[in-house]
Amino acid sequence: MKENEIGAVIVDTAVDLHKKLGAGLLETVYEVVLTKLLTQKGLHVQRQVSVPIEFEGEYFDEGFRIDLFVEGKVIIELKSVEKISAAHKKQLLTYLKLTNTKLGFILNFGTELMKDGIERVINGTLD
Repeated sequence: MKENEIGAVIVDTAVDLHKKLGAGLLETVYEVVLTKLLTQKGLHVQRQVSVPIEFEGEYFDEGFRIDLFVEGKVIIELKSVEKISAAHKKQLLTYLKLTNTKLGFILNFGTELMKDGIERVINGTLD
């Protein structure tokens, strides 16, 4: 599957999950349930993936953690906040650049309507 196809499954699944569980739960709740649902749809999902940083020739595993990495092609950053900020978008773009990944989503389960809590972020161009 290409990034956009994976993204469509992710968005549809997130919207359905939001309808069933509602808004405002802890991010970890959405993380475990979304992982289960995406896995049931045949996607390979990794949780809390370490993204090391390099500084002056040394690598440090304490860099960053990706909430969900789907098929090794799409990064999902989960939030349960009132509003997505510019800092959240920069965070995801950093993850995309560090992993050389093209597509990511911020899924904010804190919004009343899930469609208002979805941000698509692209690193470069998609095929």
